Formats: sequence, structure tokens, C-alpha cells
Amino acid sequence: MKDSTISCPIPHDEGGTVQLSHGSGGVMMHRLLDEIIFPSLGDSPVCAHHDGAVLPATGGRLAFTTDSYVVRPRFFPGGDIGSMAVHGTVNDLAMCGARPLCLSVGLILEEGLPLNELRRIMESLHTAATGAGIQVVTGDTKVVDRGKGDGIFINTSGIGIVEHSLEIGPAAIREGDAILLSGDIGRHGIAVLAARESLDFETTIQSDSALLHEPVLALLAAGLPVHCLRDLTRGGLAAALKELMLDSHLTARIREVDIPVETQVRGACEMLGLDPLHVANEGRMIAILPEESVEEAISVLSEFPVTQNALRIGTIAGEQKGRVVLESIVGTRRVVEMLHGEQLPRIC
Repeated sequence: MKDSTISCPIPHDEGGTVQLSHGSGGVMMHRLLDEIIFPSLGDSPVCAHHDGAVLPATGGRLAFTTDSYVVRPRFFPGGDIGSMAVHGTVNDLAMCGARPLCLSVGLILEEGLPLNELRRIMESLHTAATGAGIQVVTGDTKVVDRGKGDGIFINTSGIGIVEHSLEIGPAAIREGDAILLSGDIGRHGIAVLAARESLDFETTIQSDSALLHEPVLALLAAGLPVHCLRDLTRGGLAAALKELMLDSHLTARIREVDIPVETQVRGACEMLGLDPLHVANEGRMIAILPEESVEEAISVLSEFPVTQNALRIGTIAGEQKGRVVLESIVGTRRVVEMLHGEQLPRIC
């Protein structure tokens, strides 16, 4: 991660608490990088102190994505901003049908952030990247004034390679396709909200934050004709399906009885006036593919812990283009729309 014009000394107070502070020169930024950030990334090429990474050329098509993470609180049951930054970026590459290769990481650090928290976040980020089989190859670090950054913001970009000829996306969705959901929904948003507001439930709700690239690559390795993939982050299942239907000019017909929601998550949503369909997830996806491939696809997904409970929740229809229609548990139907604002801000 290259040096910046904003410097960062690393003082220790008498009680041993280590905090970032704004001021001083470039030498102190190098101390931050060399003593905290680089060691947390292990043997990553980022340790070369260069302005960028030179990567070997590969055959096939490349996928590229970028995202920023501002979740509050920084640590929540089942994850933290560091691991989530890796999960989210790798999953975005997976939704393109790409095998993740490498990441960049940009850190916006607020003056006063305890260095033990930064170290913990970076170690979590490194563990997640190692779990995905990828490395952080370049990045940048900046420090902003106290009160201007809410501790830490992380920007990540990812590069992956597409090793197949499929065109995975909304344009490939066809009438009659099946909609598969990889697991229960709503846990990430409720876990973050509970941690933020100190809500007391009977048991701790864990975020579903997880990597999805392995089950996706397994679907592709099995030769299944995957038409579209989408992870269910901001806006949840409802927003993901609505966006896809607007782009494909088709209709998604889904069944409420088939959409799994943990009992505690459902209870929390009812108490807080939230709809699980709109609550964000960080380790869930939908896969849209031909009807005849459903059984084999579910069999493949069941081999991975993160997708072991995958199931079919609906069908793509041709009428009422651009709509998502939910059949309720009692048999009534309603149109599902995206919310004008987010139910839960700062959840990723």
C-alpha cells in the first residue's frame, strides 16, 4: 500500500492503548504500514511498497468489480468489516461466473481509531482472503480528521477470470426458468441491527456473511447452463429479483412458503416492522437456470455448507413484465416492489 500525503504517527498512551492520530510526516505512515497493515496480510505481494501490482496475463475473459464498505458497527456477530469486504467483493466476481484472482484494498482511517482494532480488522481481512484462495496485491491508506470517517471505511476491487463461454446475466434469463435460493434470508441485516442498537434476543443472531465462489464454480464445472446469478445484499431478495426482472423484461413468481427465514429472524422482523424479503444478506444468492437443470443444481449446491439448504423458490414467467409476484402462505398474491429507501442503513 503506497504512502500518502496524510501522515499518521503511532503513539501509545500510558495505559497501553494504541490510537491513530492525524499529523506528522511520511515516516509515520510507513510505520503504520510496516507495523500493522503489511504484517496482517502475511506474504502478500502488497508488501513490495510499490504503486501497483504487475499481474501475469491469463487466458479467457476477465471480470472486474469494486465496492466500498461502511458497516456500523465494525464488528458484529458472525463477521466484521474486514471479512465482509473480502466476502462481498469475491461474491460479486462469483456472480459474474468468475474465479477470483486478486484484490486491492483502500483504507480510509479516522484519527483516533485504536490500532488494535485496525490490526484485528486486517487480520480478519487476510483470513477471509486466504480462505478464498486469493491475495491482496495493491492498495492505499489515508487518514482523515477525527469525526470525518467513523473509524474505518474500506474500498476493495477484485479481478477474476471467466473460464467458460456462458453469458451470465439478466439478458440470459428465459421464460420458464427456475429460481433457486441458496439458503435462509435476513440474518445479516438483523445481526448488524441488533449489534448496533444493543437489541436483546433469546439467542445471538449470526450474520450469514460468507464466500459463495466455490458453489458457483462447482455449478459451472458440472456444465450446468446457469443463466443468471445475483447475491442478495442491499435491498435483499426483493430488490435483487426486481432489478433482474426490470432488466430482463420478465416476471418472477415466487412462493412465500418456500422462502426460508429463521424463526428468530422472523420474530425480530415482526417486532421491528421489517420485511425479511427486503433485509440484506452477505452470503446468500439466487441462481436462475433452466427447469431441467434444477435437480442437478440443488445436488451440487448441497455439497457446500454455505449452500447446503438451497431450494427452488419460484419460476420466471412472461406476463406482466418487470414484476415480482409473491404467492403468500395463505394463497393470496401481491406485487413485491423495491423500497424507496433502505430499511436498514449502514449494513455493509
